[in-house]
Amino acid sequence: MIVFTVHQPSPRKNEDVAPPERYVFVRDGFYFWAFVLGPLWMLWNRLGLVLAIYLAGTAAIQAGLWALGLSGAVKLAVGFLIAILIGCEGGTLRRWSLRRRWAQVGLVVAPNQELAERRFFESWSADGLTPSPPAPAPPPSAMRMPEPAPAVIGLFPEPQARQ
Repeated sequence: MIVFTVHQPSPRKNEDVAPPERYVFVRDGFYFWAFVLGPLWMLWNRLGLVLAIYLAGTAAIQAGLWALGLSGAVKLAVGFLIAILIGCEGGTLRRWSLRRRWAQVGLVVAPNQELAERRFFESWSADGLTPSPPAPAPPPSAMRMPEPAPAVIGLFPEPQARQ
């Protein structure tokens, strides 16, 4: 099963709530195309700021490796590790770029995106504009506070007077 985060855009001027067609479902997991073609994947997903940070960071790292006089194999290995990092964190990069104007409104677990969309929108209330209300929290009196631990350090008991 795959985990998807659901992001709701801010409504446009003539809308009260953004229509469901504009919602974005971001899959959590490894992004193969981000691993293979990182900069092109970033452009395709409109991650301009992420691309700028990636290019500046990669250039700085490669310049540092060149200044240290390391071999081409080391530079290639570092580039490969950066590509693996981008592939593993592709979903996080997309969520990070959405955080300014989009609100994360849900989390769905499903085998594919189509079923995730269906599950998410079925969980909405009858008017289709707002998600179902969450379950009420238990009253504060029902929660018990843990008892304080005795003042013992390690395996030694507290000192007592001899008899």
